[in-house]
Amino acid sequence: MKAWEATVRKTHAARRQASNIFSSSPVANMDEEDEIHAAGEVFHAERYLPNGDYYTGHWLDNFPHGFGKYWWTDGCMYVGDWYRGKTMGKGTFSWPSGANYQGEFKSGYMDGEGIYTGPNGDTYKGSWVMNLKHGHGVKEYTNGDIYDGEWCGGLQEGNGKYQWKDGNCYDGEWKNGMMSGMGKLVWSNGNTFEGLWDDGIPSGHGRFKWADGSFYEGNWSKDAAEQNGDYHPSDDAKDEHKDWSQEQVYEVDLKECEICPLDKVPILPSHKKLAVWRSTKGSSSSASTSDTAPRSRRMSIDGSSFDVSTVEEANLKARDDTSLSSSSPSNSSVEASPIQIPKVVKKQGDIISKGHKNYELMLNLQLGIRHSVGRPGPTPSLDLKPSAFNPKEKVWTRFPPEGSKYTPPHQSCEFKWKDYCPLVFRTLRMLFKVDAAEYMLSMCGNDSLRELSSPGKSGSFFYLSYDDRYMIKTIKKAEVKVILRMLSAYFNHFRQYENTLLTKFFGLHCVRLTGAAQRKVRFIIMGNLFCTNHTIHRRFDLKGSSLGRLTDKPESEIEATTILKDLDLKYFFRLPKTWNEEFRRQIEKDSDFLEQERIMDYSLLVGLHFREPSHLTPVGDGTVEDSYSVADMDKLLSDPSGHQLGIGMQARIEKMERAIETELIGEPTGECYDVVMFFGIIDILQDYDITKKLEHAYKSMHYDPTSISAVDPRQYAKRFHDFILTIFKEDDQ
Repeated sequence: MKAWEATVRKTHAARRQASNIFSSSPVANMDEEDEIHAAGEVFHAERYLPNGDYYTGHWLDNFPHGFGKYWWTDGCMYVGDWYRGKTMGKGTFSWPSGANYQGEFKSGYMDGEGIYTGPNGDTYKGSWVMNLKHGHGVKEYTNGDIYDGEWCGGLQEGNGKYQWKDGNCYDGEWKNGMMSGMGKLVWSNGNTFEGLWDDGIPSGHGRFKWADGSFYEGNWSKDAAEQNGDYHPSDDAKDEHKDWSQEQVYEVDLKECEICPLDKVPILPSHKKLAVWRSTKGSSSSASTSDTAPRSRRMSIDGSSFDVSTVEEANLKARDDTSLSSSSPSNSSVEASPIQIPKVVKKQGDIISKGHKNYELMLNLQLGIRHSVGRPGPTPSLDLKPSAFNPKEKVWTRFPPEGSKYTPPHQSCEFKWKDYCPLVFRTLRMLFKVDAAEYMLSMCGNDSLRELSSPGKSGSFFYLSYDDRYMIKTIKKAEVKVILRMLSAYFNHFRQYENTLLTKFFGLHCVRLTGAAQRKVRFIIMGNLFCTNHTIHRRFDLKGSSLGRLTDKPESEIEATTILKDLDLKYFFRLPKTWNEEFRRQIEKDSDFLEQERIMDYSLLVGLHFREPSHLTPVGDGTVEDSYSVADMDKLLSDPSGHQLGIGMQARIEKMERAIETELIGEPTGECYDVVMFFGIIDILQDYDITKKLEHAYKSMHYDPTSISAVDPRQYAKRFHDFILTIFKEDDQ
């Protein structure tokens, strides 16, 4: 292989050999590159690159465009459609290991319908999103097993059927690649189990039935203390199964039903950068300076070029240059951002240290959370009794400074702590896969909380955990009543729709200060939507109303932490097809839920991280590497959170222009930018109470009733739903 590579770089004979390997017709080579082609002209070309890579196919300006074949020196090869230097359309990517993918590509990723054959012979045929199995697909394993069902982020998730080669078969729900939820397993000997599963084993209510008709029904658990049930023998069985126990299923029967491990791909198509070489002979610039040696240029994977001789100069300039200008669409597939992006964005909030007016409140809060989470209690079960949701289900605890039988001594003033529906929130944390120890460490460790500098419009204060994972919001008594009223429906909604965009709530508490203060502070703990390593460059709070929905700040004063509103929005959001369909379904389900619960005034919070060509950095061999697509994409692809609806989603935004400043929707311009998106529905605790009804009545007399925020929940849900689905569109690239 190495000898062949050396020959390719040195001899014409090797060039002919390469052409034969790729079955290509004679095309222009490097010696013929002085032939002049008009800008924008697509022509056939052959490129032998200094690092040993080889390309033959259609060419546009400075990169592959059309049908072409690219061979990397490590043995990887792509044959198929290109769009401005990116694999886009239908093609085949092969690995030196023998693995092969045939199907659709999008922006360098396996994305769409395709067939992947692994080096060991495993085959997957189905839907892909960003190099990962996502949607419906069938996987056939070399050992004879077959899975036919839904996938999410590369793992079996949703409804699916797994058939083992020996005849055993599971048909039911999956989660994170494991049997989880309701499902039925049928063994080849005729025995069956039908019921609840968790992480691949029966957990909860279920029925085990023998082939002779006998069955055992009850609660299943690997913990013998939690096992209980009744045995019902058939007329023929009599006492045949009297010595049977649940351990027989866990220790013997399930050993026959192991799920084949996932295949590991050492390098993904989107990780392969192109080292495309272009001589400037024949160009107008070189013609005017014929006595000067032409400056060589290298191309990055997205088609952006840079002068090798000015790499150091570009690096120095990038340190200070925060103003980014747009690139011409004909020269780059990723345009520069239209906004000024600071290289460093300061963390939000002020650290609450000793002497801060809310320092003691923070200590109370941390002591209370540690007590609530660490307090012994029954093992959470998703099948909660109605009594757990009773608004009167609350626990008061007194925290004297000297400590008590149940509380530690502390340096704050005496206070009382109230937990609302503690079992429900403990179960919600389990449902959200929150580890109790990490939860406590995040908010109650040695690090202080941070307080956002100013309260929200409602007068609520916000606090952030030191690692940004959780946000604590002070709320009013009326909001406590709202969440307790809707808690059962909220819990069931999250059980039914894993991709729901509603805010996640982890705890509802109250601190009652004694002494001179004599006040109650109620607060709720939520997930922070923008907990990410990506800098959020723009934030939008979108409701679908226009009255008062414009930020009174000039463009120059808008910072990365500024919350912009509906009339500040200058973009349409374009999601990949699979995610766009899921998004439209989920927005409808979530807005229906909020309407049924008589909630209004909620909004979709959107955060954008702009991916910039200016982030392209030169590497040792003279090629350009996209710091996001390599380093950050590795993290994104290995982090399952990057494959949840609304969390770290790769997307594009298209600029819009309004004819009238006060209209909500403008016209698309075709000018697009690559972004990473975060979004979710927030502020879901506002009931349509008498205050909001009066606000609606008053504003309706002075303004267009359709433009104001305070409207009936049914009207609000429809307006919100229609507006959001108008600004979110399917990405057609």
